[in-house]
Amino acid sequence: QVQLVEDGGGLVQAGGSLRLSCAASGNILSINAMGWCRQAPGKERELVAIVKSGNRTKYADSVKGRFTISRDNDKNTVYLQMSSLKPEDTAVYYCYVDCYSHYGRGDYWGQGTQVTVSS
Repeated sequence: QVQLVEDGGGLVQAGGSLRLSCAASGNILSINAMGWCRQAPGKERELVAIVKSGNRTKYADSVKGRFTISRDNDKNTVYLQMSSLKPEDTAVYYCYVDCYSHYGRGDYWGQGTQVTVSS
């Protein structure tokens, strides 16, 4: 199995910054992509950012220029540096990994971490 442990959520004022981290462990053979999604109350889960093999990144339009995703391949860890936070960034943030393990290819999700941005 593959486990994801997230850290770094919390309460911050608008304009502030937070850094999320997510460490993947378990029977990981290789990682195709790691990323972050978020879900606000009453809304669907949406992709925030993703980093694929070769360090290719993609961001939601709403976070471009404010969020930066990065990955430490040695630690199987993905980070999301969030700056210039807005109240509309308030959501539960979930990390995920698309990887190969001894069970084959699969997507695995973290437990979620709350980010609250006050105005």
